[in-house]
Amino acid sequence: MNSDIEQLKERACQFIDKHAQTIIDVSHQIHANPEENYQEHFAAELLCKTSTNLGLTADKGAYGAPTGFVADLGSGNTVCIMSEYDALPDIGHGCGHNVIAAAGLGAAAALASIAADAGGRVRYLGTPAEEGGGGKILMAKNGALTDVDVAMMVHSADADLTTIDAIALQQLLVEYFGEESHAAAAPHRGRNALDAAVLGYMGVAALRQHILPTERVHGVFRSAGEKPNIVPREASTEWYVRSDTITTLNELKPRVLAALESGATACGCTSKHTWVGTPYADMITNETLSASYVLNAARLGRTVTDPRVSGHRVVGSTDMGNVSHLVASIHPMIASAPHNTAIHTSAFAEHSRGPLADAAVIDGAKAMALTAIDFWTSEQMRTSVQADFARANPDKDVL
Repeated sequence: MNSDIEQLKERACQFIDKHAQTIIDVSHQIHANPEENYQEHFAAELLCKTSTNLGLTADKGAYGAPTGFVADLGSGNTVCIMSEYDALPDIGHGCGHNVIAAAGLGAAAALASIAADAGGRVRYLGTPAEEGGGGKILMAKNGALTDVDVAMMVHSADADLTTIDAIALQQLLVEYFGEESHAAAAPHRGRNALDAAVLGYMGVAALRQHILPTERVHGVFRSAGEKPNIVPREASTEWYVRSDTITTLNELKPRVLAALESGATACGCTSKHTWVGTPYADMITNETLSASYVLNAARLGRTVTDPRVSGHRVVGSTDMGNVSHLVASIHPMIASAPHNTAIHTSAFAEHSRGPLADAAVIDGAKAMALTAIDFWTSEQMRTSVQADFARANPDKDVL
């Protein structure tokens, strides 16, 4: 390896080691103060303050997101490091976003400390509301990725993997409207909105037999009436509809909606539906960037496997998928909990401030920083990254 590049890498790692306790403390504080979509004021302010103290001045309220932020330093080819920090209802940080946030902070600050000598530019983005609010999509619509060459983040998991199996997703709300009546004295005068919702739910259950094995449709009841002796006049359900790509998602959506609306027809009710926001896109992993990350993680003692080879998959949806259609991106998974600990669980939340999570914060920060240095210092790598991105045939209509 070129001695100058090696020196840059050593300096980045030394910076992270020097500030390791500060970076880990940020992870713990965010974990102790979970905040949901677009309510992450504590986390955003903490990350901005700490980033600024570490030499990378960050400004809150960036690109139309009140709890988003941005910091820029350097000039030249731009590497965007992203932090997520929103939590789940009730479970808290059951997706380990506190680890993601702190690792991004460490990587971005370390890169800022060497950007002038490396001849690159770092953009550090705080991206709120990944758990359904689409913060990255909102910020990208408002220019957050302008002049960005590559984007990266690490995500908590129970294994070190090259990528999440991120499939396209859109949220769907369905409301049912019937007619109330006394359920004992005059049931014949009522039109049961809850029955309509239940039949719609069962329609989706039947549909699941005839969709792709990789597709997912799952929902909950949001409202279901007031009292048992009143025929429910209103009911509502909330759904996540997932498919492999944006294209196949658009083919699945009308089938799901038809199943849900059939319940209203059967019960003499009406329904109203809302497709919420912009769909989350599938994730395109840039193979050249990913290969660099794998080598740099190995330098830190982590063996990162390809889920297509190992069979260990973490399936979900993320607005980082949309980013990956706009710029060359990676979204590796980093082990921060014991093997077979599922994300979005209380057990995962508990591990997200344990020793495995703390190690993931530091190693994730270093692996991203080292990968960014490779990109900054190698024209050959930059050419390969862009060639990979073009071959992937991204769908730019993801905003």
